[in-house]
Amino acid sequence: MSIAGKHTVITGGGSGVGAEIARVFAAEGAKVTILGRSYAPLKDVADETGALPLTADVTHRGSLDAALDQAREAQGAVAIAVANAGAAPSAPFRKVTPEAFRASLAVNLEGVFHLWQACHEEMAEAGWGRLVAVASTAGLKGYPYVAPYCAAKHGVVGLTRALAQELGRSGLTVNAICPGFIDTPLLARSIEAITAMTGKTDAEARAQLVAGNPQKRFVGTGEVAGAALWLCSDAAASVSGHALSLSGGEV
Repeated sequence: MSIAGKHTVITGGGSGVGAEIARVFAAEGAKVTILGRSYAPLKDVADETGALPLTADVTHRGSLDAALDQAREAQGAVAIAVANAGAAPSAPFRKVTPEAFRASLAVNLEGVFHLWQACHEEMAEAGWGRLVAVASTAGLKGYPYVAPYCAAKHGVVGLTRALAQELGRSGLTVNAICPGFIDTPLLARSIEAITAMTGKTDAEARAQLVAGNPQKRFVGTGEVAGAALWLCSDAAASVSGHALSLSGGEV
């Protein structure tokens, strides 16, 4: 079964990995809806891909549900849900406030929960569906200065494994993609934080981040989009509960 004609919802679809997944899935004939908090970048991706752009905040279930209702009205039942929205602020653990910790869990973990819970029943009714999260190697190991992000991404991997067990006979697969550092605006913000905290130059901060990758490079957005496409194909029909590391061998 091809993804052609399959209604695919992608959160965080206005830039970086989300935008690239939208491009790849649209090129394969999927009916794509992209969600994000800011309309302007969504509109740019929509103009390029033909995707439906809708504003929504994945940390607020009501906001997400309203956007999904619009998406279903325009494009039909959701068949593929890609939870990509995320944020990775940096701070020493001693300076992390309870509010900042909860905010990280809200976007990086609860956002996945909200999207998947809102979409999985219609997939089960159809007997086919794909739940995909763009997690991180931070869901498989620890990194300094991003403890809340690591905690949230570990939660995403646990949620993935639990749902794969629960939904195994439903026709759905549930998987997490765990890239290393990706050259995106999110990475640029992390580098800015490192330079501000340490006094390192931009080049030194980039070298520090890439050092853990045996290939000595950042992961490309196209590699993540390609992995997502494979996980949604029939070739990956028996792949569920998997945390797919895209890290050049780091993990």
